[in-house]
Amino acid sequence: MTLKTHGQNISEVEVSHIDIHGFWLCIEDKEYFLPYDDYPWFKEAKVKEILNVKLLHKYHLYWPELDIDIETDSLENPQDYPLKYK
Repeated sequence: MTLKTHGQNISEVEVSHIDIHGFWLCIEDKEYFLPYDDYPWFKEAKVKEILNVKLLHKYHLYWPELDIDIETDSLENPQDYPLKYK
């Protein structure tokens, strides 16, 4: 069976890869790497918890099972968000 048109992309955010150093997020047409050194809250998280991410209002990432919120602007412009978790 051959489709003439591709289906509509219903996911605005997707975790594309997870490894021992961090994970990659695809948000619409951009990809971001979130290293565990910079985002330590995810280091001990279960894979299913990392995969359960929501994009709210086109700029707010939320992991409900982990209660973690990240604005997409902090991924785009990390130099503007120098504070890090210790």
